[in-house]
Amino acid sequence: MTDTPHSPQTAQSQDGAVARFLRATEIDPRLLGMIGALVLIWVAFEAYSTIVLGRPSLLLGAAQAEANGFLTPRNLWNLSVQTAYIGIMATGMVLVIITRNIDLSVGSIMGMVGMYMGLLQISYLTPALGLGHPSIWIITVIFGVAMGALIGAFQGMLIAFLGIPSFIVTLGGLLVWRGAAFLVAGGKTIAPLDENFALIGGGSFGALGRTGSWIFAVIACVFVVWAFVSGRKSRRTHGFALRPVWAETFVIGLVCSVIVGATAVVNSYIWPKGNIEKYYASIGQELPECAKDNDTIYSGVCASFGHGFAYPVLILIAVAIFMTILMTRTRFGRYVFAIGGNPEAAALSGINTRAMTVKIFTLMGGLAGIAAVIGAARQNSATNAMGNLDELYVIAAAVVGGTSLAGGVGTIYGAIIGALILTSLQTGMVLIGFGDGSYQRIVIGIALVFAVWLDIVYRKRIK
Repeated sequence: MTDTPHSPQTAQSQDGAVARFLRATEIDPRLLGMIGALVLIWVAFEAYSTIVLGRPSLLLGAAQAEANGFLTPRNLWNLSVQTAYIGIMATGMVLVIITRNIDLSVGSIMGMVGMYMGLLQISYLTPALGLGHPSIWIITVIFGVAMGALIGAFQGMLIAFLGIPSFIVTLGGLLVWRGAAFLVAGGKTIAPLDENFALIGGGSFGALGRTGSWIFAVIACVFVVWAFVSGRKSRRTHGFALRPVWAETFVIGLVCSVIVGATAVVNSYIWPKGNIEKYYASIGQELPECAKDNDTIYSGVCASFGHGFAYPVLILIAVAIFMTILMTRTRFGRYVFAIGGNPEAAALSGINTRAMTVKIFTLMGGLAGIAAVIGAARQNSATNAMGNLDELYVIAAAVVGGTSLAGGVGTIYGAIIGALILTSLQTGMVLIGFGDGSYQRIVIGIALVFAVWLDIVYRKRIK
C-alpha cells in the first residue's frame, strides 16, 4: 500500500481558518505575537495604575486623568517620543546582528557625538554666526550624522580588514568613545543649545500640530494604498502569486486605521497652559479664557492646540521606511541576508563581505548620530551620561523584535515594535512607582532572555 500525496488544495482545505487567513493576508505570525505582547503590557499597566493604585483615570477630571493613567494621550505621546531614538538605532542593529556581528558601542557613540555637537554650537557656530542663526541647527545635524558614520566606518574597517571580532572592537569602542565624551568638557554639561535645534527633540513646539498631523495621516494612507497597488502590479509582471483582493483590502484598511487612530491620539494631547500663554504672547493677542484655568484647557479654542506627531517620531518613520526599502528592495539588502545565512558561501559567490561589513557599521554609526541629534535636542543640552547603557536596550529591542542572534533573520518593523515594548516597560514601571533603574534593568534582562528562548523554540519548529 502506497501513500498518496496531498495536493496543495487538499492541504490548504485541512488548515484552520486562522492559518488560511494569515496565508491570504501574508501577515507574519511573529508580528501578531509582538503586537499581542505590547497590548498585554499596556492593558496590564493601565489596570494596575487604575485598580491596584486606585487611579481610575477614566473617572477623574481631565487634568488628573492625564497625570495618572497609562493609556492617556499624554503618556502615549511621550512614549512615542522616548521610543524614537532607540528605534532608530535598533533598525541599524538589525543589519549588524543579521550578519552575525554585534555593536556594543552605539550608546557611547551617541554620547560622544552629542557632546561634540554641543561643543560645536557653543564654542564655534554661535560666536561665528550669531545667536539663533538658522544655519546652526543644519550644520550641527550634518556634523553629528557624519561624525557617527565615520566612527562606525572606522570600527567596521577594524573588523573587516584586521579580522578583530566585532564584540572586541565595539566593546573597546564603548570604553573609548565614552571616555572621549567625558574629556570634551571635563564631564560638564554643555547647555543651552540652539532653540531651532531643540525643536528636533520634540516638545509642544517640536511637533506637527493638529492640522499638520491630519495632513500627514492622509498622505500616509495614500502612500500605503499606492505601495500595495504598486506591489500587486509588480507581482503580476513577474508572475508571482497574487493575494486575494479582500486580503489586500483588509490589510490596507487595517494599516490606515492604525494611522488614523494614532493621529487622533497624538492630537488629543493638548498643549500645557504655559505653552499656550507663550504662543499668544508671541503673536501679540489676548489669552483666551480657556487657557486661564487648567480645568478648562480642554475646551474652546484651546482644544485645537493638539501636539500632533512629534518630530522625533517623524524621523523614526522616515528612517524605518528608508531601512525597509534598503533591506527588501535593493541588492545591498540581499547581500546582508546572504552574509547572515552563510558568510562563506556569500564570499564564494562574489560578495565583497569586507566592504559590506564596513558599510553596515558605517550605517549603524550614522544612525547613532541621528539618535544623538534627537537626544541632545530633547534635553536641550549635551551631557556625558547621554546614551549610557542604551546599547543594551538597542540590542534588546532588535532581539525582542525577532532578530535572531544566529544571523540571517530580522525585520525593521520588528525592531521598532521591540523598542516600543521595552520603552513601554520602562515608562509603565515609572508610572506605577518602580522608577528605580534597578527594577527596569531586571525586567529588560528577563524580557531579553525570554525573547531569545522564544526565537530558539520558533527556529526548531520551522525546521
